[in-house]
Amino acid sequence: MGKVRNRAFFSSRRFSVNLVTYPEGHQVLRHNDPMGGGRYFKFNIVLKQPAQGGIFAADSVIFNWFNRVILFRPDLHSHSVSRIEQGQRKLLSMAFLLP
Repeated sequence: MGKVRNRAFFSSRRFSVNLVTYPEGHQVLRHNDPMGGGRYFKFNIVLKQPAQGGIFAADSVIFNWFNRVILFRPDLHSHSVSRIEQGQRKLLSMAFLLP
């Protein structure tokens, strides 16, 4: 299994923008992202879907457009990505922490 590449374009205490590439064979196990305070949002735009696998799943989302544009609360709801069987998954991820 290859290594996840995470390229940070911008990062501050309340906002970050990253380009994340998940290689073939990778999966994200079900988890949530506790922040300790505030409201945490993630807005993901999937730039490249793998040929097989790599499906995002969450207990609840605010918005999901064809599994390509997703807005959700990772602090409140468990989420995962199934094993990437073929190809890679690349996404632009924006995270917001609001008071």
